[in-house]
Amino acid sequence: MSYKYPVSRPALDGRELEYLTATVEDGWISSQGPMVQRFERAFADYNGSAHGVACSSGTAALTLALRALGVGPGDEVIVPEFTMVASAWAVTYTGATPVFVDCGDDLNIDVTRIEEKITPRTKAIMPVHIYGRRCDMDAIMGIAFQYNLRVVEDSAEAHGVRPVGDIACYSLFANKIITSGEGGICLTDDPRLAGQLAHLRAMAFTKEHNFLHKKLAYNYRMTAMQASVALAQTERLDEILEVRRGIEKRYDEGLADVPGITLMPPRDVLWMYDLRAERREELMAFLAEASIETRLFFKPMSRQPLYLDPVWPSLKANVFAEDGLYLPTHTGLTAADQDFVIGKVRAFYGVG
Repeated sequence: MSYKYPVSRPALDGRELEYLTATVEDGWISSQGPMVQRFERAFADYNGSAHGVACSSGTAALTLALRALGVGPGDEVIVPEFTMVASAWAVTYTGATPVFVDCGDDLNIDVTRIEEKITPRTKAIMPVHIYGRRCDMDAIMGIAFQYNLRVVEDSAEAHGVRPVGDIACYSLFANKIITSGEGGICLTDDPRLAGQLAHLRAMAFTKEHNFLHKKLAYNYRMTAMQASVALAQTERLDEILEVRRGIEKRYDEGLADVPGITLMPPRDVLWMYDLRAERREELMAFLAEASIETRLFFKPMSRQPLYLDPVWPSLKANVFAEDGLYLPTHTGLTAADQDFVIGKVRAFYGVG
């Protein structure tokens, strides 16, 4: 179904076409093209990081980060219950085991419950900045220091949240704050880790390129065409975040007094405008009739078939999964568009 008011839509009104055209014209369309390096440098500089390593997706970024940190079979990684399944899959791809921790009221990992899940096999913690809310990184970094653990930040939904862990991983999928259609990037201050990330993303070729590969690696490279779009998006990131702050404010003001709607805590950056709704499925159907797209919250990882654990019904993450949704959230939304969406939500609950 095509919606007049989709949940997301990329904003490609910067220099994307200019950079993409230049890349096609000069013929450097592969991962060796200079646009890849330009994007890596620009995104790293924006976030105050020493090194950026671009790759093919946010999931690839997480997998590369874990591998670069030496995570593998027999290891455990602390992962939130409330996240997109790719966070857990990245751990499984390495042969390690994800160990899940329930969320707090802000949907982020409950830092007070991390230590009880740490074992001698724990190698890393993967905080996920859900829907653009920054995790309590001071507490997480303190735990990591105490137990000598590495930290991989899943920042797929949090462009603009400054990284503090060993490696931060961003998605550039079409529905993210900035995009290259598909793509991802890892940020780190450690030159050795940056070298490993770049080595692993490109099939672990030796400097001699002699087709002897000493470790299992991946073809997770970003093309110069993707990087052309990502670079143009990065140049406008401050502007994009500012527009999104306005979207958040307008939704907050328009929905705060609606009975049946529970607003969520403020976001550090706005990826999707999330809320909780009574009679959620009825509301979603009502909005769909008005050509307004909505999406459900994530399901707990312990509810996923691959990681099924009978504990899932008792989780706070499952409570949120049962009544959470998010509304259209993209920079193409006008004030009139938002007012229309807000008006339909208010009408559903009988508020004038």
